[in-house]
Amino acid sequence: MKKLDILTPIGVIVGIIFVAFAIISSGGFGGFASFINVPSFLIVIGGLAAAMLVSFSLAEVKQLWKVTMQSFRTEEHDVSRVVSTFVTLSDRARREGLLALEAEIEQVDESFIKKGILLAVDGIEPDVITDIMNAEIAALEERHRKNRSLLEKAGEYAPAWGMIGTLIGLILMLKNLNDPSTLGPNMAIALLTTLYGSLLSNLVFIPMASKLALRTEKEVFMKQIIIEGVIGVQSGQNPKILEEKLKVFLSREELDKKNKLEEASNEA
Repeated sequence: MKKLDILTPIGVIVGIIFVAFAIISSGGFGGFASFINVPSFLIVIGGLAAAMLVSFSLAEVKQLWKVTMQSFRTEEHDVSRVVSTFVTLSDRARREGLLALEAEIEQVDESFIKKGILLAVDGIEPDVITDIMNAEIAALEERHRKNRSLLEKAGEYAPAWGMIGTLIGLILMLKNLNDPSTLGPNMAIALLTTLYGSLLSNLVFIPMASKLALRTEKEVFMKQIIIEGVIGVQSGQNPKILEEKLKVFLSREELDKKNKLEEASNEA
């Protein structure tokens, strides 16, 4: 079940707070006005939007907001629960046969487990089941890669457009050196566009893309465990042996937690 990933907004807010603190410590609260420049902001945002439209189709660009929101959600992967599920399925399959799992599988929430078990119940060869499920994993990785590339490209383009704004500001400044009153505004455009682009890239787009990449790795890892479990159930492995086989995927913390639960259950 997906829920709010509180660390994403906390990370963005903490970054903004430290930047704001640096501004306040140097020039007081009045210093904020020096860091607000509409032309600089428009250069970065407008240029970024234009570059994204050139790089992607309109349908893909429309997905940028949806992909960004994904970094504010997280999905817990309870490996220990998956191991217990396969132990239960293996035990019933050995006692009543694979066909009995059709009723058992209705109580499982994970769709990938359901798909694998139903393939096993249908008598599909283990190699074919592995190929089918690995193909689904590959398709998932490709979908996630394409979605993540929106954020990665935005992270590349934002500082580049900041640099373009800097060049524009420097050109305007050099062109009007004979008018001292224009030096300040033009220099502001030159420097603030780089600041805006760098902040967007290194505080928003690239960190969010990295979080989504890590989430994909965790999801793929979980699905690989499920494949091992499905093949173990189909081959009629002893539940204890299958449990020990799947336990190798547990982290030390998860393994300790599982052992404590088992000890408490035995004592009860």
